[in-house]
Formats: sequence, structure tokens, C-alpha cells
Amino acid sequence: MEFADIELARRLERAEGRACVEFAEARRRLFPESGTEWMECGGAFAVYGGVESPITQTFGLGIFEELTAATLDEMERFFFERGAAANHEVSPLAGVAALRLLCDRGYRPIEISSVMWRPTEPRQAADCGRIRVRAIGSDEAPLWADVSARGWTHQHPELLDFLLGFGVIAARRQRSICFLAEYDGTPGAAGALSIDNGVALFAGAATVPELRRRGLQAALLEERLGYAHEQGCDLAMMVAEAGGESQRNAERKGFRVAYTRVKWQKAS
Repeated sequence: MEFADIELARRLERAEGRACVEFAEARRRLFPESGTEWMECGGAFAVYGGVESPITQTFGLGIFEELTAATLDEMERFFFERGAAANHEVSPLAGVAALRLLCDRGYRPIEISSVMWRPTEPRQAADCGRIRVRAIGSDEAPLWADVSARGWTHQHPELLDFLLGFGVIAARRQRSICFLAEYDGTPGAAGALSIDNGVALFAGAATVPELRRRGLQAALLEERLGYAHEQGCDLAMMVAEAGGESQRNAERKGFRVAYTRVKWQKAS
């Protein structure tokens, strides 16, 4: 049995951090002029993908090594020299001393999320009826990005162009597989997973408004669980807004909350 302890936190934080690094590397390959950079410091990954980019932050701070003022000095230089705020996703398993140090240096909490996990399981033989889930082909990144962006932006159309670009990059990451769920042959839901050290990070799941409530997300989840199991992963991981609808949906599918994580920010 896997317990929600420091060893689990290290696996989960490393998996998400590695996925963020691989996104940064894909962005740098596609857009060499973007200035995207990353580094490892104090056992954590720090990624810069633009001043306002959601990937501009760290993962794993205080989990692999004791957090020190020297580590934060180096992290802050990395972000501040590029004009970005210093953002750190921090697990409570980093300890009270790490959180106290962040407070002493003027950081403030800006976001709370639930880090969830469950065992993977063999693919279930089931008749999905009108639903088909499949991994995309190498030429389908724009299609996947379009479905994902439409699913995320139905209430915020002003973000469509940003998310289209974000999705194309996400589909080009190494060790990341993107899936489409089709309803009667029409792509209606998108999701991805990234694999690191036996952990499959599930991310990016979204359904276009006109095809919701037809079971696409459930089918997408089952297919990814089976795929991850076949790739040798023993754990599946998701991150969602603490207490939100996505967390409830994940818990209905067998995910458990490992810990509640806080994003801390210090302006440049």
C-alpha cells in the first residue's frame, strides 16, 4: 500500500516538475526566440516560460533538499532577472521551517490545489458505444489543441489564442501522450498524460460545450489509466483546485488527496 508520505510527495512533485521542464524544452524547440529557460536548484525545478506564463514557477521546493536562504536567492535571481515574479508550488511536506522561511522573505499565498493519486489498473474491455478514445497521430497536434482550447475557453473566449498555442506546445512534449475522445466520430474531449518514474500525470482534460454529459471524460480517464498501466506506471496523478468540481470528479474515479499544496509568490 502506498502512503501519502514524503516518498510519495517526491515522486509526484518530480513527475509534475519534469512535465513542466519538458513543456519548456518543447517551447524552446518550436520558438527559439522565446527566451524559455529552466534550471535545477535545491532539488527543485525552476522554469521560465514568459512573465505571465503558468509554467513560470518551481516544483519540488523543500522536498528533496532542505530549503535554505541560498536556494531562494538563486531561484529569485533566475526569475527576477527575467522580469517575472518568483512562484513556488510547495507541498506541506516541505515542513514548517520551509513555510516560515517563505513568509519571512515576503512571499504570499496566491493559489491552493489538491494533489491526488491512485493506482493504475489494466485496460478494461468495455463497449463504449458511440465513444472512441485514441492517442493522436504526429500530425494532429493542432486538432488536439483546438479541442482542448474550446473546452477550456467557452466562458473565457479571450483566452482562445493563448490556449491554442499552449496546446500545440503541450502536444510536442517528450514523454507526453495526447488523447482525443470522439463521439460518433466527432472529436469532443482532449486529455494528456506525461510519464516519469512510474508516475502518469493526467492533465489538460477538457470537453467542448456541445458534447458534454455524454461520458467522454469518463472514457478518456479509463483509456489513460489503461495506457499508463501498460507503460509500467503504478501511480496516476492529478492536480485540481482544492475542493472544486474537478477534485470531486477525480475522487469519484478513485483518486485520493495526497496533500493540499500552496503556490507562493514574491514580486520582482
